[in-house]
Amino acid sequence: MKITIKRADLLTPLQAINNVVERRQTLPILGNVFVNAEVGSGITLTATDMEVEIMVNVEATTEQPGAITVPARKFFDICRALPNDAVIKLNLDEEKVRIQSGRSRFLLTTQPAAEFPSIGTFDPIVEFDLSVTTLKALIEGTQFAMAHQDVRYYLNGLLFELESGRIRTVATDGHRLALCDRSVELGETEPRQIIIPRKGVTEIVRLLSGADESVGLAIGSNHLKVTTSRQVLTTKLVDGRFPDYERVIPRAGEKHVYADREVLKAGLARASILSNEKFRGVRIVLSENKLMAIAHNPEQEEAEEEIDVEYSGEALEIGFNVSYLLDVLSVLKSEKVRVDFIDSNSSCMLQDPDDEAARYVIMPMRL
Repeated sequence: MKITIKRADLLTPLQAINNVVERRQTLPILGNVFVNAEVGSGITLTATDMEVEIMVNVEATTEQPGAITVPARKFFDICRALPNDAVIKLNLDEEKVRIQSGRSRFLLTTQPAAEFPSIGTFDPIVEFDLSVTTLKALIEGTQFAMAHQDVRYYLNGLLFELESGRIRTVATDGHRLALCDRSVELGETEPRQIIIPRKGVTEIVRLLSGADESVGLAIGSNHLKVTTSRQVLTTKLVDGRFPDYERVIPRAGEKHVYADREVLKAGLARASILSNEKFRGVRIVLSENKLMAIAHNPEQEEAEEEIDVEYSGEALEIGFNVSYLLDVLSVLKSEKVRVDFIDSNSSCMLQDPDDEAARYVIMPMRL
């Protein structure tokens, strides 16, 4: 195998590859990147951790085709350390790869390409194209509410729900829930639910940051594949059943608060400074056209924020994890935010007053 490639063309793909590679591998070869060179079609780089697999096409000049695996992190570090305008030559020399650029030379150990694992091919059940803007909105509007290392493994991911004319994403960690809808033309599609694991969600977001206007999605019984013009990302799906999230969404309450989103966010952020660092509790006290955010900590310190809002219901006092409120207020982009309450023991719901496409439910906490 002999190839010549520009550092500028190689660096970003290698960065994407290294995001997938685990630092601690059960199999040593999972720390390698699979390099496949073909005459006339550049090279393909592949990495996997057996849950997520990414393939990237890179422009290169191939003198001799071939395939081999090399240590991903070392390969990336070498390329990153070379000058911006460097031209890199790769040459397979027996069981090692010789990397040369100008006066720099490196010799990396390899492992046979035949031993490189794959998470497998699959037959798509549903295939469609989706705009990058739509997919980013669906994921970024909900991913923050995913559980992290929960024993209920199906919560450590993002529900992706298809219905004719609509895609919905839902995430919950048992204390809060985020839901986002987008209208799309899917044709005649049977309702379908899949759960994308946390790492798959993270890598899809990274892939979208450099993608074109649209991406291709292919859903199988156990896999999801996302394709751009230069990258293909395949992730296994979580084998589990997502909870009935519709039950969690509170019925319409009679207590509606309308607030300037940025003003409310800033006030809660200031109050949170003196909240308990572990539980992050803030007490919300509502009265006519006024919201008080009050926080205490074990050192007997206290913060109070008085915020002007639109509210004409009964007085109400309720506690929340302030981090959950701030997460929602950071994701919403509207000028105003609407918060619906039922009573001091029930969940609240936040949303854009003019757009019900995204809804956020937060359970109260005792303070």
